This record gives sequence, C-alpha cells and structure tokens, in this order.
Amino acid sequence: MQLKPGAKFAEQDLSDLDFTDADLTDAVFEGCTLKDGQVQGAVLQNARFVGCRLIRCRFTHSDLREVLFEGCSFADDDGHVGAVFAFCRLEEARLRKCDLSFARFERSSLWGVEMEACNLRGSAFVRADFSRSFGRNVVQWAGALKGCNLELADLTQLRLPKGDLNRSNLREAVLVDADLEGADLRECDLFQALTVGAKLAGADLRGAEVSGLNLTELATVQGMKVTLDQQYRLLNAMGVDVHAE
Repeated sequence: MQLKPGAKFAEQDLSDLDFTDADLTDAVFEGCTLKDGQVQGAVLQNARFVGCRLIRCRFTHSDLREVLFEGCSFADDDGHVGAVFAFCRLEEARLRKCDLSFARFERSSLWGVEMEACNLRGSAFVRADFSRSFGRNVVQWAGALKGCNLELADLTQLRLPKGDLNRSNLREAVLVDADLEGADLRECDLFQALTVGAKLAGADLRGAEVSGLNLTELATVQGMKVTLDQQYRLLNAMGVDVHAE
C-alpha cells in the first residue's frame, strides 16, 4: 500500500502504516481501520474518510483542510478515549454523523469547519481557533456545530460569535467565558450548562431549553432572542416569582 496523493483504500487495516509527513491530498478511505495512529505532519487536504474506524488516533501538525469525515468512529470500544487534533489545520473541514466522544481539539485552526449530527460528548476545545484575519484590523469567525451532542463538553473561552449551534445538546457543557454573541442557539438544550461570563448578546435562543440559565451570570445579553414562554423560566432562574395574573 502506497501513501500518495489521490490514493484509494477500501476495507483495509492501516494501523501498521507510517503516516508521518505523508502526502495524501485527495485520498479516499472507505471502511478502513486505523488504531492508535500517529498522524504527524501529514497532508490530508480534501481527503475523504467514509465509514472508517479511527480509534485513539492523534493528528498533530497535519493539514486537514476541506477534509470529509462521514460516518466515522474516533472513540475506543469503551467510549472513553477519543481522538486528538493538536496544532492542525481544519479549515472548512466537514464532519458528519461521526462519533467524536472525548475528542480533543487543541490549538487547531477550525475556521469554517462544519460538524453535523456528531457525537461530541465530553469533547474539549482548547484554544481552538474559529477565526480568520482578512486584513490588518479585520477578523471574522465562522463555524457550525449543528445537531451535535455536546453534553459535558469543555467549551471554556470558546470564541464562535455568529456560529451555528442549532439543535445541539449542550447539557452540562462548560461554556464559561465563551463568546457566542449573535450565534444560532435555537432548540439547543442548555440544561445545567455552566455559562458564567458567557457572551450571548444577539444570540437566538428561541425554542432552546433554558431552565437554570441565569441571566445575571452572563457577560452580555443585549438583543438576545427568546420566546414568551421562555421568559418565565429565565425570570424564575433569577429568583423572580412569576404569576399568571
């Protein structure tokens, strides 16, 4: 098996291969297995992984721009050890219906990344960067975590203003000092999420589970969108006794 640009692999165990500094641009992996893989300095731009098992893999200093992971599992059989993406480029990567339980995204560039219907339970985003500079004084943020399970995830100091988190489960997630101003949080479950210092100005929370969300603990709330039904729950969380009449 040769690791080269445009290579195609199907139903193969790749665990014994050395991915260090490999150029796998446009490569296609279908139904493959890679256990305890150390993918360091590899170029996987625009590669496609479909239905693969990438167990306990560690991606470091790798180019994963525009990569597609679809229906892939990154967690071990016990579901306690996930993948690591450290110092990687994941700009405009697409991850769909993947099991990323306990995955760790550390100091990686995630501009424009799109994760949809992924299991990110217990995952951690450590200084993950969703921003891109478009000039000396112009910085923009882009990214989507749509319909994902982010229960117990560590999103401390996450900066994703105007991000799309529609329909995601954020139960007991840590959102301390997170910047989600203008974000789409419709139909999200924020039950018992830790939101001290979070910025939610302009965020759309219509249809979200907001029981326990204390507005007095948030850093910004101006322009936050909620429904009439939700206002009672928010006032109750602040200690206000709301009566129908």
